Amino acid sequence: MAVPDGSDPTNRTLGIGMDSCVIPLRHGGLSLVQTTDFFYPLVEDPYMMGRIACANVLSDLYAMGITDCDNMLMLLSVSQKMSEEEREKIMPLMVKGFRDAAEEGGTSVTGGHTVINPWIIIGGVATVVCQPNEFIMPDSAIPGDVLVLTKPLGTQVAVNAHQWLDNPEKWNKIKLVVSKEEVELAYQEAMFSMAMLNRTAAGLMHTFNAHAATDITGFGILGHAQNLAKQQRSEVSFVIHNLPIIAKMAAVSKASGRFGLLQGTSSETSGGLLICLPREQAARFCAEIKSPKYGEGHQAWIIGIVEKGNQTARIIDKPRIIEVMPRGATILLDNSNTSPEPLL
Repeated sequence: MAVPDGSDPTNRTLGIGMDSCVIPLRHGGLSLVQTTDFFYPLVEDPYMMGRIACANVLSDLYAMGITDCDNMLMLLSVSQKMSEEEREKIMPLMVKGFRDAAEEGGTSVTGGHTVINPWIIIGGVATVVCQPNEFIMPDSAIPGDVLVLTKPLGTQVAVNAHQWLDNPEKWNKIKLVVSKEEVELAYQEAMFSMAMLNRTAAGLMHTFNAHAATDITGFGILGHAQNLAKQQRSEVSFVIHNLPIIAKMAAVSKASGRFGLLQGTSSETSGGLLICLPREQAARFCAEIKSPKYGEGHQAWIIGIVEKGNQTARIIDKPRIIEVMPRGATILLDNSNTSPEPLL
């Protein structure tokens, strides 16, 4: 929780409850920002799994508006159930994916720890020492701000639907609402999205005067929005009106009776940043992040508002579902679904 300390607004700590810890150092004017995360593989490509794991760790720094990481450690668990041949092929690819993503983020992996375990686990620790102007404390949202999301939802649904292609009992529950080709496209989109760094969004948080942010991971969009709302110093609440979701995954979630995607409780892995921005800056943020100078794949949507309230977050009863078409899909988008402005 963010705790004011004295009269200096930059001399605040952040501990358990948010994405990274922020600890003012005994060396004047500097703070230690650090985070750790790990999880089990969820995609079939070991190289991409390594990239996703690294992106997921760095995302906690990016949620603070930090764009440069000083050091990373890798945490790796090798499954004792793997054959020697499997270990020699799979684990180096995971390590390479992690290292490549770290390099893309402008940092490097200098150490870590490896163990033998019943399961494969991959994760890491990210550390940075920075000055107050390099990070944005996640506690300054005010009524009138809007909520912006920088990656589509539905990664868990897409990964599970892809696994169900080989499970007739589960596939039969969703085959009437989605084709196998659409599942493959959604899976590829989810994998690409999870592996993409939130570094560009973190930099633009400074440019467009962001007031607070968090990244969307295991607690789903609603869980993380609620957690962020609790950290605010002003009496505010978050109201979510729009849900950008990987195409067809809303229908899959409904048909399967699982995940709670439309209720905002579906887990995400290495999801986007949920950012509180001044209303007059939000549309410019959404336009800028899609600029070709930042490369392919960056998107953002205005999904809700910040209003006066009691540190809560909610999704309206009938949120607008924005179908986000996967890269490579040939279906034309309805232009009404691509506008950055919410229907509030």
